[in-house]
Amino acid sequence: MRIGNLYGPDATFLGVPAADPDVVSEWSTAGAAIIGAPFDGGTSHRPGCRFGPQAIRVTDYLPHDGRRPSLALGLDPLVSLGVVDLGDVEMPSGETEKSLAALEARVTSVAQAGVIPIILGGDHTIALSDVTGVARHVGWGRVSVIHFDAHADTGDTQMGSLYGHGTPMRRLIESGACRGDRFLQIGLRGYWPEPVTLDWMAEQGMRSFEMSEVVQRGLDDVLDEAIFLAMNDCDAVFLSIDVDVVDPGSAPGTGTPEPGGLTGRQLLDAVRRIGMEAPVAGVDVVEVSPPYDHAEITAYLGNRIVLEALGGIAWRRQKKRGEKTREPADPLLKGR
Repeated sequence: MRIGNLYGPDATFLGVPAADPDVVSEWSTAGAAIIGAPFDGGTSHRPGCRFGPQAIRVTDYLPHDGRRPSLALGLDPLVSLGVVDLGDVEMPSGETEKSLAALEARVTSVAQAGVIPIILGGDHTIALSDVTGVARHVGWGRVSVIHFDAHADTGDTQMGSLYGHGTPMRRLIESGACRGDRFLQIGLRGYWPEPVTLDWMAEQGMRSFEMSEVVQRGLDDVLDEAIFLAMNDCDAVFLSIDVDVVDPGSAPGTGTPEPGGLTGRQLLDAVRRIGMEAPVAGVDVVEVSPPYDHAEITAYLGNRIVLEALGGIAWRRQKKRGEKTREPADPLLKGR
């Protein structure tokens, strides 16, 4: 049964067709499927991102008509990929393990049907279910992760719990769903994690591009390395985007804002480029918290992150089919 938007009117992502997750014939031919994960039971500071899926789906100034042609790419990813919206997964706050299991089952079923799951969070706890679900289809340890975030999310526990938005990346590596040496993090900064957690990350072979390195080398050079590593001895890439990777001046609506991040433009360009150059098998966009937003700034960004990811994926598929593609003018976006 399809559950609509749990925390607002039942609306699909920019008006794409709704589909019932239990009726596979309604969505099995789609290139990508939107899945809402309205869960913020893992937040450690400001809650509210259970309202994120609704905001990401509906925040726009254009008609809610299921069409968004990209000026940069010369294609419409919603139409080209035949994107559908499966509605929200029921994720009751206070029942973390039950909620994560329900989401993992949904993501697994979508991935195993050959459809790319696009998960709208929700806090970053959900990445455990998202990447695990894709790995159950692609292969255990065969999915690399490119993770945009201000925070590493590699804590051992959070307030005594194994599950929270500060722990999912550790749980993923410990489970074997993904390899530590194919886990790439971009945008880390601030004052956490502590040395013992950093030591654990180094032992796993994780590669973290802190903001200081991004500034020194430039985002283009960092992406070169990250994409190369992600595609080395792995079969697919999962793209996990926490909006707090962006400076809070451009993304105030989030639970744990950390000054000094990427610009919105940098993130959109980077997400599009990864979609164009790497075999993306899943995407999540998390930590959009509308109660702390201003003038829907962060909701607009979350919406556009999804569109840019879909645009890059659609462009890559079109090129692989031998169809004519438009080369973006920005050198950062040109496939290498």
